[in-house]
Amino acid sequence: MIIYLLEVFMNQVIDTILNHRSIRSYLDKELPEEHLELLVRCAQKAPSSNNGQPVTIIAVTDKAKKAQLAELCGNQAFIAEAGVFFVFCIDFYRGKLACEKTNNEFYITDELSATVIGTFDAGLAMQNMIVAAESLGYGTVPIGGILNDSHAVIKLLEIPDYVFPICGLVVGFPKEQSAVKPRLPLKAVFNREKYDMNQRIYIDEYDEVMTKYMEERTNGESRRNWSETISRVYRVKGRRNIKQAMENQKFYNR
Repeated sequence: MIIYLLEVFMNQVIDTILNHRSIRSYLDKELPEEHLELLVRCAQKAPSSNNGQPVTIIAVTDKAKKAQLAELCGNQAFIAEAGVFFVFCIDFYRGKLACEKTNNEFYITDELSATVIGTFDAGLAMQNMIVAAESLGYGTVPIGGILNDSHAVIKLLEIPDYVFPICGLVVGFPKEQSAVKPRLPLKAVFNREKYDMNQRIYIDEYDEVMTKYMEERTNGESRRNWSETISRVYRVKGRRNIKQAMENQKFYNR
């Protein structure tokens, strides 16, 4: 009986993951406080390099601040509409305090490894929160636009040195459900023993799938495939202000 119950529970978790979709339309309704804390607790349970836990999560529920963040993140109005906007930060400020307490030098943010470790740990924490939130019936969507104007976000949220806002996550009550977006063929990302060099073949297959998906989603107005979509992103040079913003926060990435 115990094994059976565990299998049922595991299947519910898997179903939640496999049914993920990004939601960009929300009801103007706040999450209960106990759910805010529960979601952060779930995020905290994610693995962390050396148990350093270099992640801080700032929950923004104030409507004026959400509106400012929506503008800073590329005028994405749904950030202001949803119940909460979580800002995930790489946080080595606590590590600095630990070094001061134990009379040790603090060097980690001089190295690129701090950014890699912090970004990875923040991503793990965010994924935990996404699964937990969607299991409760909430909609979610990660927001990379938090990096558009890091200086302004840092000022707005009063973020200290050795802390850097790396990504945002919208959580709220969906106004409407979007369709589950098809992913690349499993054989493209699941390689055995060595890297599979047949990626162009898999991309061609996926482009056909995405063309049909976009046709259905837009009622025939668009047939844009994955290659066309991602090319529009990758042909543009990245956010050049990130390096300076990180250095201002004492992340030197040498």
